[in-house]
Amino acid sequence: MRSSELVDEIARYAADKKAAGLVLLDLREIVGYTDYFMICSGTTPRQTKAIHDGILEGMKREHDLVPRRVEGAAGAQWILMDYLDVVAHIFTPQARDYYRLEELWGEAPVRAAGEGAAEEGAVAASAPQRAERGVAGERA
Repeated sequence: MRSSELVDEIARYAADKKAAGLVLLDLREIVGYTDYFMICSGTTPRQTKAIHDGILEGMKREHDLVPRRVEGAAGAQWILMDYLDVVAHIFTPQARDYYRLEELWGEAPVRAAGEGAAEEGAVAASAPQRAERGVAGERA
């Protein structure tokens, strides 16, 4: 699965759980350790956990992928899910305002979910392969 398809799937699962302020940051030209950040918010820690659970269950069930690492699920203020090519950040509104990842990564192009998979076909031929990172997540 290409990273643009992976981020779109993760965003779809987040949207299914009513995630707010969904943003996809394209980091392919900025860093070498991931291709995209998916950033979203839940209104409460309970909702951020539900978004996390929706992503985790959907990716495992439909794509046989689990994140390499998950941080913050216990407190649910900021949950990070590392799928290698995509890192999902799920915040409460207060944590998102405090950490301001969109400002920190302000030079990264922002795109809507679903628009990158078609255009990545042209980019994929010229983009360096990230073989050292392996697949886009761990197999379940």
